[in-house]
Amino acid sequence: MKNEAVSGYSIYNVEAKKRAKINPLDELYPQLPNATYDIIYADPPWDYNGKMQYDKTSIKTENIGFEKNIFISSATFKYPTVKLRDLKGLGVNSITSSDCLLFLWTTGPHMSNAIELGNAWGFEYKTIAFVWDKMMHNPGRYTLSQVELCLVFKKGRIPSPRGARNVRQLIQFPRGKHSEKPEIVIDGITKMFPTQRKIELFARKNYIGWDNWGLEIPSSEISIISNGEIDPNETQIKLSALQ
Repeated sequence: MKNEAVSGYSIYNVEAKKRAKINPLDELYPQLPNATYDIIYADPPWDYNGKMQYDKTSIKTENIGFEKNIFISSATFKYPTVKLRDLKGLGVNSITSSDCLLFLWTTGPHMSNAIELGNAWGFEYKTIAFVWDKMMHNPGRYTLSQVELCLVFKKGRIPSPRGARNVRQLIQFPRGKHSEKPEIVIDGITKMFPTQRKIELFARKNYIGWDNWGLEIPSSEISIISNGEIDPNETQIKLSALQ
């Protein structure tokens, strides 16, 4: 192939197919719990149709002849992403109480999909619960991308009794590992609804007072201190409800 016919995308595309982690939903996740919950917290593995993020080494004038390795990144390299149609078919409405709130993470490109998903799970969109300022930005097609949103949906009434009413919407917390969300969010939800039955979907951690569901749940249970960070002195060991 002549150099003029080569592009960053053509080089990347071959490697992307090798590194992508994609599986059908029905083979990827266990059954949902046989229980109902008042609070559901979820960070779905949104699918971006293979969207790529790569640096200036993909630009011909920056990488003559594409002799340098191209830096590339994609959500599909980190975990199996799931199409909206499969997320909608998950049947989350089967584990909701008659009065239930759904706290659902989304990015800007998936805002409309998140509302569609919440509706499919039996909820009505209400407002933005949390705005996470990651304190650093990524390139954006319109403006520099710096925040993620956690939306809140309602089914029936707001679960009662209520707890804290002074939890802040805006969170400024440095970005951590890929897709990892700040602990202060789940801490805030716990403070708002301390007595309700709660579950985290697509969970990667095991919080005290919460049930969880997903593929990557560790056996160690962790507590959160008041500033939203993990308390290493209150780590306990238990088996996940799904193991």
